[in-house]
Amino acid sequence: MNLIIFHTKMLDSVEELMVETSDLSIFCFYVRFLEKLFASTMEEPSMLRYAIAYPYLCTDFCHATHPLCPEEGPHLRTCALSLCNSFLEEIAKQTCICILDICAEQYNLTEKLLPKYCAATISKARNKRAQKVAKKGEPERDKPGAESHRKDRSLATNLDKLHITLTELCWSLNQVTSFVVFEHTVTPAEYLSSQLETRLSRSLVLLAKPTPNSPELSRPSEVLTGVQAYATFLVSLMHRVALDTGRLLRSVLLQQTQPLDANGEQTLTTLYTNWYLESLLRQASMGSIVFSPAMKSFVSIPKEGEQTFSAEEFSDVSEMRALSQLLGPYGMKFLSDNLMWHVTSQMVELKKLVTENMDALVQIRSNFYQPEQMAALLPRLTSVENVLKRMTIIGEILCFRSMAQEGLREVFTNHCPFLMEPIECLKEFVNPDMDIKVTLSIFELATAAGVPCDIDPALVCALSNLKKDSSSPEEDYKIACLLLVFVAVSLPLLANDASSVYTTDINGYSNNIHCLAKAIIQVSAALFTVYNKNIETHLKEFLMLASVSLLQLGQEADRMKAKNWESISLLMHLLVEESSFLTIDMLETCFPYVLLRNAYREVSRSSALNRLPAH
Repeated sequence: MNLIIFHTKMLDSVEELMVETSDLSIFCFYVRFLEKLFASTMEEPSMLRYAIAYPYLCTDFCHATHPLCPEEGPHLRTCALSLCNSFLEEIAKQTCICILDICAEQYNLTEKLLPKYCAATISKARNKRAQKVAKKGEPERDKPGAESHRKDRSLATNLDKLHITLTELCWSLNQVTSFVVFEHTVTPAEYLSSQLETRLSRSLVLLAKPTPNSPELSRPSEVLTGVQAYATFLVSLMHRVALDTGRLLRSVLLQQTQPLDANGEQTLTTLYTNWYLESLLRQASMGSIVFSPAMKSFVSIPKEGEQTFSAEEFSDVSEMRALSQLLGPYGMKFLSDNLMWHVTSQMVELKKLVTENMDALVQIRSNFYQPEQMAALLPRLTSVENVLKRMTIIGEILCFRSMAQEGLREVFTNHCPFLMEPIECLKEFVNPDMDIKVTLSIFELATAAGVPCDIDPALVCALSNLKKDSSSPEEDYKIACLLLVFVAVSLPLLANDASSVYTTDINGYSNNIHCLAKAIIQVSAALFTVYNKNIETHLKEFLMLASVSLLQLGQEADRMKAKNWESISLLMHLLVEESSFLTIDMLETCFPYVLLRNAYREVSRSSALNRLPAH
């Protein structure tokens, strides 16, 4: 352009001249150079607010097309879109990293306020009052809030630097709401939303499992604290960038209630379901962990040579409540379905054992009131300990599920009291004369809200699936009846076990046989609901068989066989307490209450003596 043409355009078409001189479409032929400029801009903190200029520059690439060379159009379109996409993804990536780093810093600050860190402060204050010298080598922990003390205003912490960087990046993203590249509308905030959703899901999983290759998980209450810290900061992010953080959080947290997230990766639901099944309940079945009705949690029993976690830190009331908040109703249903799968696997094995002993059990059922014939028939039973062990495992699973349901109920009551009251009211209208399908549908609704029911609909559904695999319903019903007979006549064998001692500290036994009560009641209710039989009648039969077996054990001449008779007899009272179909009056007809009273007195006396210091 010579001087005459330039002056002419300055007079006649200033706007056209400005467009021509400001056109940056030439960069479409220097892609590598443009990428190097962008990389250097992203490395300089003071230039971050201008980073949006690079993807916005791609809008000028359409000016490089010419009518005489139309074949360049598709190539330029592909080049412009790919460059714009890569630039925006890099900006969104850096913004996500900065956001999640700030979230991690906020979580570290929140973590200092957890109750577990109060112990050191309390111990230090107590030692100071008692004028004790603290042990050397123990690092002094900063108190919460110490990070706010500054000696100089110019001092900048890591959190300050992250906030400055985030402000610059948000400034860049807010420059342009949307722009058009070759007829494609591009919204920078959507890139940030997409990347933040993926990275936030992974960050929440890392809160629960800080070490990927380690089987250990963080406590649900600690993870919930972290999630709340993350959510608090993300909500404040709405003031910096045009991002719908409410929708983002709902999407991410809802994905965490499913077995897999949108990217096919593990979620909090999968991690905690597998951990509670494979770690806590497996160790409970091996005797390392005991369910304590008094504490409403599982309690670890330390053994020499075994390193185990503290079960009460993962299964008490507050942890179950936190677990329910993390997993939500969908996640708790997934947990329940997995628990029911393990119950059904135990039931399959129990049916096999009943089938093996069917002839002897049929004779025992018809001759249980004849001591001579019972004495001859009982030795014919095989795998008696296996039956009791599997029923105890079922009881442990159902006890854990009951605790999880209680946590869900508390959370649901706090969050949705206007829904909880109608559900509980509807459950109260259930009566024995109602159609069983209607009853189960109401119970299913109540169970989804954590309300306990006389008949567990999830267990009914699981056991009904087993019924479909069998050929004869009458044969299945017979096996169900004989299973109760098998368990009832096997109870006296528990008296030989040294662990079958009732402990008042936990309101149970160290070998978890108190879980038998829940297993017997809930499995019986579910089985006879599947076969459409009267539950109360069969539980009365079980009560009669168990009472006769235990009363005969009490008259045993060999006291070694009946050394824990008082403790075992308390199972009868636990059965009645667990069931809504049985009453104390029913128990009184077959097992005198005076025996239970004496047993409680003897057990309490023994527990008190065991707590006395040895001299």
